[in-house]
Amino acid sequence: MSTATTNFKHVSYLWNEEEAAKIAGDEVALLVYRSNLLGADLRLTNYGGGNTSCKAFAKDPITGKDVEVMWVKGSGGDLGTMKRNSLAALYVDRLRSLKNIYRGIEHEDEMVELFNHCIYDLSSKAPSIDTPLHGFLPYKHIDHLHPDAAIAIAAAKDGKKITQDLFNGTIGWVEWQRPGFDLGLKLKAAVDENPHLRGIMLGSHGLFTWGDTAYESYINSLEVIERCAQYLEDNYGKKRPTFGGQKIKSLPKDERLKKAAVLAPLLRGFCSSKQKMIGHFTDDERVLEYINSNDLERLAPMGTSCPDHFLRTKISPLVLNLATDENVNDATAVKEKLQPLFEAYRKMYADYYNKCKHPDSPAMRDANPVIILYPGVGMFSFAKDKQTTRVASEFYINAINVMKGAEAVSEYTSLSRQEAFNIEYWLLEEAKLQRLPKPKPLSGRIALITGSAGGIGKAIAKKFAEEGACVVINDINDERLKGAMVEFQKQYGRDAAASTLLDVTNNETIENAFADAALAFGGVDIVVNNAGISISKSITDHSIADWDKLYDILVKGQFLVSKIGIEIMRKQNLPAEKTVIGGDIINIVSKNSVVAGPNNAGYGSAKAAQAHLTRLLAAELGTDKIRVNNVNPDAVITDSNIWAGGWAEGRAKAYGITVAELPAFYAKRTLLNETILPEDIANACFAFIGGLLNKSTGNTLNVDGGVAQAFLR
Repeated sequence: MSTATTNFKHVSYLWNEEEAAKIAGDEVALLVYRSNLLGADLRLTNYGGGNTSCKAFAKDPITGKDVEVMWVKGSGGDLGTMKRNSLAALYVDRLRSLKNIYRGIEHEDEMVELFNHCIYDLSSKAPSIDTPLHGFLPYKHIDHLHPDAAIAIAAAKDGKKITQDLFNGTIGWVEWQRPGFDLGLKLKAAVDENPHLRGIMLGSHGLFTWGDTAYESYINSLEVIERCAQYLEDNYGKKRPTFGGQKIKSLPKDERLKKAAVLAPLLRGFCSSKQKMIGHFTDDERVLEYINSNDLERLAPMGTSCPDHFLRTKISPLVLNLATDENVNDATAVKEKLQPLFEAYRKMYADYYNKCKHPDSPAMRDANPVIILYPGVGMFSFAKDKQTTRVASEFYINAINVMKGAEAVSEYTSLSRQEAFNIEYWLLEEAKLQRLPKPKPLSGRIALITGSAGGIGKAIAKKFAEEGACVVINDINDERLKGAMVEFQKQYGRDAAASTLLDVTNNETIENAFADAALAFGGVDIVVNNAGISISKSITDHSIADWDKLYDILVKGQFLVSKIGIEIMRKQNLPAEKTVIGGDIINIVSKNSVVAGPNNAGYGSAKAAQAHLTRLLAAELGTDKIRVNNVNPDAVITDSNIWAGGWAEGRAKAYGITVAELPAFYAKRTLLNETILPEDIANACFAFIGGLLNKSTGNTLNVDGGVAQAFLR
C-alpha cells in the first residue's frame, strides 16, 4: 500500500496496491473496486447515494470494431456493495448524440427512455437519471458523491464564493437543478469554459470529481473532501457556538433508553395510521448536540437540502413537545398530548402537497412524519421496514452534519418547498416506487418468540423473517443466543433480527426484552410463547421442584410474557386516530394438553393450563383486536431441547421401547405416519398470522401427524 497518500484525517484511504494490481488493465473491475472503497466510508457518500463511472474501449458485438463505452452505476444499488452487474453500459457516442433530439428542460423525463437506445450491454442494469451527468463529461473516471462536508458548503448561503476561495477556482460551481439531461449539459458547459477544473460542486446537492485513472479519481475525491472537512473543522465555534449553543442537557444514557423504549410503541401507533411502520431509535452524540440546541427551533422546519436526504426523511421532522422529565408511562396522557402534534404535522404536509402539486402529480403519500426528535432523549424514525427506517435515521444525521457545517462557515439554506416537491413527487421517482417488489405477508410486523435461539422457536423465527417480519431472538443461554444471531444475520441481513436475553420466569428480563424490542423496532405485534421444558415422571416420582419448574416456565412464563406484550400492543392502538394495530399471541402448547398419557401428570396438566389460558385471553382481548391461538405439536424431536434432561428416556420407558426407537414409534402411531419437524410448527404459526385467518381467535391447530386421541371435541 502506498504511504505517500494515506495521511488523511477526515476520510479513509483504503486503496490497496496489491489488490488493484490483480485487476490492472480491467477498467470496469477497477471501477467496481474504487466504488466499493468509496461506499465503505459513509463520510464520502451515504447508503445508496452517489454514482461512479468509467469510459473505456470495447469490441462492438455487431461490427467487431473498438467503440467507447461508459459503465456507470445503474438505477438503485449502493456503491459500497455493488458488483459488475450493478452497472449500466452505454455507447458514449449514442448517448452524446441524444442532445440532437433533446427538446428542452420541459421534456426532461422523456430522455430516460431514450437511454435504452444507447445500451451496449443488453444484460446490464437499467441506466439511472444521472447517466448524462457522467456521459457529457470528457473524463475517463468520474465520481459523483454526497459527502456531508461538501454538501455543507454546497448548502451554505455563500457556498459558491467559499468553493471558489477554498480551491482557488479549481472546483467549479453549478447551481441547484434537478438531476437529468439538462444538468449534464450544464456540467459539460462548466468544463468547456474551464478545462482545468478538478471537480464541480453542485449547489445544495453534492460533488463531482474525476481523473484519468481509477486511482487518480479516487485520490482526487479524497483530497477534495478532506479539504472541505478540514475547512469546516477550522471554523466550528469560531463565528458562534455550534448550533447556537446548548439549550437543554441530555438525560443520562440509561434514562434516555428507558424513556425511548416506553415512548416508541406510542409513536409507532401514531405513525402507523396508514400502514404498519417499523421503528428505529438513536441517541447518537451528533443527534443530541443538534436536538438540545438553541437553533433546533429555527433549523428543523427548514428541512434538508440534498435530495438523497429528504427523499428518505420527508421534508422536515416532527419535534416533540415533551419535557425530559415528562411522565411517559402515563400512556393516555401522552397520547392526548401528542395527538395535536401529529394532526398539525399531517396538515402541514397536506398543505405542502396541495400548494406544490402539478396536474399530473401522483396522489399524496402517507402524511405522517418519518423523523421524530425528542430533545434531551434522541431521534426516532419510522418507515415501512427496518432497513428503510435505519437508513432514514442515518440520512438525517447526514443532514445534521450538513446544517452544522453550513452554519459554521456561513448560513444554512434548504431547498424551496417547490423544488423539494418536484423531487419527492417526480414521476420518475414514482415509477421507481411502483417497480418495488410487493410487501411480504409479514412486512411491517414485529415478532418476539420466546426460546428462539434453537429448536421450534428458531424455526418459527426463521419462517417469520422469511415472510418479512422483524424478529426478536431470545434465550436464557447467551452463547446459544449469539450463535443464533450470527446465523440470522448471515441468512437474513443485519436488519431482520435483534437479540436479547430472556428468562420467562423472571419478570425483569421480560420487561427488558420488550424494551429492547421497542428500541430495535418500535414495539411488538406478535408474541409466540414457545419456551418450555418437559419432565416425564409418574406422579409419585414427581418432586415438588419438578412440578414448580414446569408450572413456572410453561404457565407462569406464558402469563408474564403475554401480560407485557399485551400492554405494548394496547399502547400501539389509537382508537381516537382510528388506528388499531391489534396483534397476535400464539401459544405453543402440546397434544398432551388434551391426551391423558402415562407418566405425564405435571407436563400434561401444565400444558392444559396453557391451552385454557389461551381461551381466556382470546375472550378478553377481542375488543383490542388481539387474537390469541394455540398450536399443538407432538413429538418434535429434531433440534429440540425438549429431549434433554431425561424426557426421551422417560417417554421411552413409558412406552416400553428404547430411545433410539422413539422417532419411528411416534411417526407410526400417527394417522398420516409422518415425522413432525420444527418447520411444520412454524408453518402452523404462520397460518394464523399470514393474513388468511385474521378473524380467527381462541382456536387450536394440531400439528401431530394425526393423533385421534388429540382431536378436539
